[in-house]
Amino acid sequence: MSTTFQTSPKWLWTSESVTEGHPDKVCDLIADAVLDWCLAQTPNARVACEASVKSDAARDWVWVYGEATPLPPVRVVEDLVRQTLTAIGYTDRAFGTSAESATIEVRLVDQSTDIAAGVDESLEAKAGAPSTLDTGAGDQGMMIGFACDETPELMPAPIALAHRLTRRLTEVRKSGRLPWLRPDGKSQVSVEYHYGRPVRVDTVVLSAQHAPEISHAAIEDQVRRYVINAVVDAHLLDPNTHYLINPTGRFVIGGPYGDAGLSGRKIIVDTYGGMARHGGGAFSGKDPTKVDRSAAYCGRWVAKNLVAAGLASRCEVQLAYAIGVARPVSVAVECFGTETVPVEQLALGAHRQGRGSEGGRGGGLASLASRAATRAQSRATGDPVHAGERCADVGGPQPHRAG
Repeated sequence: MSTTFQTSPKWLWTSESVTEGHPDKVCDLIADAVLDWCLAQTPNARVACEASVKSDAARDWVWVYGEATPLPPVRVVEDLVRQTLTAIGYTDRAFGTSAESATIEVRLVDQSTDIAAGVDESLEAKAGAPSTLDTGAGDQGMMIGFACDETPELMPAPIALAHRLTRRLTEVRKSGRLPWLRPDGKSQVSVEYHYGRPVRVDTVVLSAQHAPEISHAAIEDQVRRYVINAVVDAHLLDPNTHYLINPTGRFVIGGPYGDAGLSGRKIIVDTYGGMARHGGGAFSGKDPTKVDRSAAYCGRWVAKNLVAAGLASRCEVQLAYAIGVARPVSVAVECFGTETVPVEQLALGAHRQGRGSEGGRGGGLASLASRAATRAQSRATGDPVHAGERCADVGGPQPHRAG
C-alpha cells in the first residue's frame, strides 16, 4: 500500500501549531494543571477535566468542569488556574485576559459509579484473569500512533516545523528578545514533497499577537530574522518560499478576548498535523485510564520504535478499546509499503504489545499506560504531548505526554 504523496513528483502538505497563549491551548494547560495536581495527591485519581475561557472589554471568565475522584478543593483549582495564566504570560488585561482579574467557575463532580465499576475492575478481572489485566479502559474508541523518518523527532516535517516556530515565538517573547510579542500566536507550514520525501518549505504562515505601537514592517522583519530563520532548516528555504506574517496587518486583540477557548479542540495540532489518521479523542485533562490519551501514547511508542529500528520509514498503529475491558479489541499496523520486514511480523509484535499475555508483563491498560508514561519525553520533541508536550506550543518537557 502506498499513498499519493509517495508516488507524486510534487505534493504539498500543510500543518499548523499554536502557542501556549492560544485560547484553546490555555484551556488544555488549565485542564492538565488540575490533572497533575490530582495525580500528585492520589496517583490512581480518576480525572476528566475540561476548561473554557472568554473575555470581553470589562471581564474575564474561566470555567473548569468535568469529573474527578477524589475531588480537588475549589480553592486549589482557582489557584491552579491563576498560576497557569500567569506562567503563560497573561498578567495584563491588555493581553486578552488576566490571571488576577479572572472570574473562575469550578463545576467538578465525582466520576460516574457506572464507569468506575468497569475501570476499577475490568471484564477480564471479573472473570478471574491475572492482576496485569485488572484495570478496564475508561471508554470505547480507537487511537492512533504514528512515526516517520522525516525529522530527528520521527514526526512529519510540516508539524515538526510548525511546532518549532511556535516554540520559538514563546522563547523570544519570554526571554525579552522580542518584547513587543504577546502570548497568542499560530504557525502554519506547507512542505513540498517529491516522491514522499520533504524537499523544501513552500509557505510559512505566522500570526503573532503584538503590542499596538510596533509597525507591521518591523514585525515582518524581526519575525523572519529571530523566529523563522532561527528554527527552519536553511536548506528548506529558497527564494520561492512564501512568507505570510500577520497577514491581516494587525493582531493586537488576542487571547480569550479575541476568541473563546475550549479544551480538546486542537487534537490535530496535538498529534501529527493531519498526516496520520485520528480517533477523535483529545488528551488534555485525562488520567491514564482514559485510552484517548494512554493508548495514543502507546501507539506512538510502538510506531516510533519500529521506525527508529529501521523496520519501516512510516508507521501507523491503531488500537481500539471497549469500556471496562483491559485488552484492546483490535490492533492494526500500517507501514504504507515502507516496511523492511513483512508487515505481518510488525503487526504481530504490536498486537502482543497491545494485548500482552496472561500472567506476563503488561497486557492490561494499566501497564500499557505505565509504559507509555515512563517512555514519554513530551510534545517538546514533537510527540503528541498534548502542547505539549503539554501544549501544542510544546514549550518543554511535560508529564502525561507521548514519547
